Amino acid sequence: MKSADKLADEPHIGSLMARWERYLSTRAVEEFVDFTMALNNLGARFGELRLPGLTRLCEGLENAAVARIDSPHPLSERDVAALQRQIDTLRGALGSVASPKAEPRRRKETGTGEVPWIMPRGVRIFVGEGMDEVAGNIQRQLLFIGFEVLLSGWVEIEEPERTNLAVIFLPALSGLSPQDSHFIVAMRERYRVSQLFYVGVSEDMDHMVALLRSGIDVTIPVGEPISSLITQVIDLVEDSEKPNYRVLVVEDSRTTSVAIQRTLREHGIDTLPVTDPSKLLSAIAGFEPDLVLMDMQMPQFDGVEATRVLRQLRAYKSLPIVYLSAELDVGKQMDALRLGGDQFLSKPHNPIVLSAVVKTKIERYRGMLRSTQIDGLTGLLNHTASKARLDSLVAMNADSGELSVVMIDIDHFKSINDTHGHPVGDLVIRGLAWLLKGKLRAKDLIGRYGGEEFLVALPGAGPEVALEVIDNIRGAFSALPHVADDSTIYSTFSAGIASLPQFSDATSLTRAADRALLEAKRRGRNCVVSSLEIP
Repeated sequence: MKSADKLADEPHIGSLMARWERYLSTRAVEEFVDFTMALNNLGARFGELRLPGLTRLCEGLENAAVARIDSPHPLSERDVAALQRQIDTLRGALGSVASPKAEPRRRKETGTGEVPWIMPRGVRIFVGEGMDEVAGNIQRQLLFIGFEVLLSGWVEIEEPERTNLAVIFLPALSGLSPQDSHFIVAMRERYRVSQLFYVGVSEDMDHMVALLRSGIDVTIPVGEPISSLITQVIDLVEDSEKPNYRVLVVEDSRTTSVAIQRTLREHGIDTLPVTDPSKLLSAIAGFEPDLVLMDMQMPQFDGVEATRVLRQLRAYKSLPIVYLSAELDVGKQMDALRLGGDQFLSKPHNPIVLSAVVKTKIERYRGMLRSTQIDGLTGLLNHTASKARLDSLVAMNADSGELSVVMIDIDHFKSINDTHGHPVGDLVIRGLAWLLKGKLRAKDLIGRYGGEEFLVALPGAGPEVALEVIDNIRGAFSALPHVADDSTIYSTFSAGIASLPQFSDATSLTRAADRALLEAKRRGRNCVVSSLEIP
């Protein structure tokens, strides 16, 4: 996750404050709309950075601004003062989380086995009466993965200077008391940039809504395995930059097209205009959009016909298509939706609504695509997605020549399954997946290649650095306890490494890493071998 001490450098924050000052000087409704759009953009950015406290403050301010867009402008001094108070509150919250309390990145020290890209990750667990054993189990697993975990009762404490990515509440077996609810509210205020988890919620609407209102971000239902919590905590450290959203604007009016592109550009969304609908297929193939904004009335053929053509092609059956039209006939709108569209927006477009619809639709679309690429047991990329990602990484790093590929295989895995059963084998596989996600960078490729085999790629890492990193993880995995019923087992893995520029493409890199893995097994397992060591 992006460190909180870098928030002050966010361009969205400066843009927001500048637009508010422009509105105060001009009192023009156009400037107020720009300010509101900047709020929407900043709220989305806080969401990407997983800063729930700041997201809430920003959304509250945005709602207050949206409610005043249609008010007579200039706004009354009373309305301006009310907005200014909320802006000052947001600014104060930004100052509190951007103070230099965030932990520095660990530096590599001789003999410590630390790698320079591992960020300390704080987790605070508040433990209710009777939950000590559960808390200890969570703490042990997170510690081995690379988190720093502090336990305490449900009492006010002096927090050491560190950044908590997650705060976990384990309520007492007797349940949640009114005092506990007040405590959660207080902790929400203290840990503005943390994700708050509540473990053991009953499937009761009143209970769950009350927790969400008090500031909880994620609830873990009663009976759900602790592995679900661990996985979600690990996911918080993934901060890889997402590619910009891409929108194809199919609109024959150049004036309207320019206005739409300006609105989307304000939110960091890339666009490509198509004014001639006959060129739609070539444009969509080259641009690969996440969404199509489709004008309903166009020469040659209308938007519904263009949509029906896209839905005939397998590659575009799920691509979101949003109609833009001045059509007011509800029956025609419904026909348009039945024939392939996903949503209908009226012209002239409301910039706030348009950007919100586009971002929501794209995020759900990308989420759907991700679900087809993820291995169900580990949450890592599956075999097909791993190979595709490796091809991309090799192409991106070919010029620098700094990329290492690693093949990892759990030692004697068949014996684990035969002796302890497949559920324990799954536990071991998941444990290694967690360890890899916790120890490696967000930009590194981590995939389940098949069975007990994993594929890892480290951009910017030569063979020596890769060997040190993977051997560090190998040592941690050999010490990781896998608790199953009343027994605890340990496992090891072997690994092989191959690097650019010794091997120039994904296929040769994978084959060379696999040969090095076989050599590691021949040497007795529980070791890492580089292809440079093989004649």
